[in-house]
Amino acid sequence: MAATKVQFTKLDDDLVQVSGELTRNSLVNERLLNHQIENVQSVRYFDLSEVSRVDTAGLAWLIHSLGKLQQQGKRLELKNVPEQLHNLMALGQVSNLFE
Repeated sequence: MAATKVQFTKLDDDLVQVSGELTRNSLVNERLLNHQIENVQSVRYFDLSEVSRVDTAGLAWLIHSLGKLQQQGKRLELKNVPEQLHNLMALGQVSNLFE
């Protein structure tokens, strides 16, 4: 099975639009993913309105990104969270992490 693409489009210094799938098949390029959380001033916003599918690996990556930013005294906020991600966050009891 071919890896599905996830794309990151920087809309401004702190806003990144995520599109495609946040799944174990699309989150294979760790260097690209880590780049999305570098050079953040104080808050990084991920607009997830264009995410078509998300699985537990996608949720794990978001939690990892949140942790990396918190270690630097920064925050990660999610915008336009898809219902599928809301459901995974509720099941994992991690919804409060992104509030």
